[in-house]
Amino acid sequence: MTAHGGDGKSRNVAGLMLAAVGVVFGDIGTSPLYAMKETFSGPHAVAMDKGNILGVLSLVFWAITIIVSFKYVVIIMRADNRGEGGSLALLALVSHAAESNRRLSIMVSALGIFAAALFYGDSIITPAISVLSAVEGLQVAAPHLGQWVVPLTLCILFVLFAIQSHGTDLVGKMFGPVMLVWFLTLAILGIRNLSHAPSVLAALSPHYAISFLFREGWHAFLALGSVVLAVTGAEALYTDMGHFGRLPIRLAWYILVLPALILNYFGQGALLIAQPEAIANPFFNLAPAHLALPLVILATMATVIASQAVISGAFSVTRQAIQLGFLPRMEIIHTSEEEMGQIYLPFVNWLLMAMVMALVVGFKTSSNLAAAYGVAVTGTMVIDALLVGTVMLLIWKWNPRKVKWLIGGFLVVDLAFFLANSIKIPDGGWFPLVVGGLLFTLLTTWKDGRRRLLARLKADALPVEDFLASLSDRVPRVPGTAVFLTGTSEGVPIALLHNMKHNKIVHERVVLLTVLVEEVPFVPEEQRLENRLLAPNFHRLFLRYGFMESPNVPKALAHARTDQLGFFYEPMSVSYFVSRETLVPTEKKGFEGLRETLFGTLSRMATSAMDFFHLPSNRVVELGSQIEL
Repeated sequence: MTAHGGDGKSRNVAGLMLAAVGVVFGDIGTSPLYAMKETFSGPHAVAMDKGNILGVLSLVFWAITIIVSFKYVVIIMRADNRGEGGSLALLALVSHAAESNRRLSIMVSALGIFAAALFYGDSIITPAISVLSAVEGLQVAAPHLGQWVVPLTLCILFVLFAIQSHGTDLVGKMFGPVMLVWFLTLAILGIRNLSHAPSVLAALSPHYAISFLFREGWHAFLALGSVVLAVTGAEALYTDMGHFGRLPIRLAWYILVLPALILNYFGQGALLIAQPEAIANPFFNLAPAHLALPLVILATMATVIASQAVISGAFSVTRQAIQLGFLPRMEIIHTSEEEMGQIYLPFVNWLLMAMVMALVVGFKTSSNLAAAYGVAVTGTMVIDALLVGTVMLLIWKWNPRKVKWLIGGFLVVDLAFFLANSIKIPDGGWFPLVVGGLLFTLLTTWKDGRRRLLARLKADALPVEDFLASLSDRVPRVPGTAVFLTGTSEGVPIALLHNMKHNKIVHERVVLLTVLVEEVPFVPEEQRLENRLLAPNFHRLFLRYGFMESPNVPKALAHARTDQLGFFYEPMSVSYFVSRETLVPTEKKGFEGLRETLFGTLSRMATSAMDFFHLPSNRVVELGSQIEL
């Protein structure tokens, strides 16, 4: 039995399931460390009696069932973009379908971009709360080491971020087995403690959740803000779908992860009914005293793995954002020659580390951090429901009435959790919203700025026909091939005009090269290159890439056939000309002026075209120009 992973290779389903267990379920798999604890001892704790415990367990079970098992695993995972998932992949898929309706296209783009922005807020909080909640187990296993929780957490996080540049292949091979042991441990601890109060299994009935909501009213509504912690990480099932495929993720969820989580939550509920004092840390109190320290070590390993998955996800989403034109070019380092998905972005890595460690120092405990957690997750869930509803209508062509009822049901649940979490905004929930707002501004500013810049370049560009007509015998043609990189598909690049103006020459073979990023994850090799002959020895080439690929211009040209290129590619006779635009400030004031300043700053910070497209430094000529937007 085999399935297809994101790289298109056929691999064994069991192996993909094990790998998925190690990467996809880290976030949701470590939620038992803090979800129940926050519900009964957090800022908006509910009274801890048997009725409330059964009500909360019922809410947890049905939240996981509706949001994860049905909404994400059954419905949203169907909305793949040629096998890839995630907010930006979904945005690319929906944008293409909605392009005929301008208002819908703008709304869909705004939602997708904001979901991606919220993801970064989640990426900062997850490593902090996960590792901190695991290390806090020392307060149960070895109380005298309690004061070392924050320093030890900082050390673990520093090491985690420091090893990113070396790649995660070796550590990655350990992820699956460690997380398999983790989920089996969750199940065993849950089963062991069910004997304290087997009656908790009655909470599988939705009656207890409904009765708790009506009985406790406002307090039950506030409890939803903690209950939602049990489903944080659900979106990872969709985001990582391209790496492992739909089937392995679904099988791993239903066969291992879901049963382990439910057993553990119900085990914690049984323990709390029998021993209310265990609320200080119900997860670690599930284990016998002599196994508390090994459980802390295992939990720390599990949370490091969960954090690693989130960090890798941030790298992947950033690359997608760069390729789709939402972020400036950044240095992208491939850490594996075999797996193209293993990448490292230094700027993103160290910025994430600084913010994660600042959160740990600022909030100090997982309970304090829990107040900041959930807002970004529930916001993303609402957006995912709206976007997948658009997919149902525009792409799947489902019955509108069916879509209305299904998406309406999802939104009732998602908005209830979101509104319950909005109460946390003054206590820390503002953090992911601020991060999301800043990132949304940055992403939209860069996208709009590049659109305006390319429009200006296109408007000012000299038509190719006029340029060819202006060439005279007095302009000498020198041997070799000149490749001029240009962001527009029309007109003559400024670099070509500057080269002829200042150097008084034109190469015997001129290539105008445009790199295009399609709204698909990968572009087949046979569709990579398009050649248009504009005049003898004057070509316009298009190189097409997917948003999950990293452009390598020399490699693409070297792999192309001579009949595709229209000429013989000789690396040592090729010179690459790139232009660097310097933006001239205008007199704009207010928000537009600030956006223009931000765009100019991002432009100066962007990695050079030479590095991003892997051009050989000894064959690159850079020519500058000034442009006023």
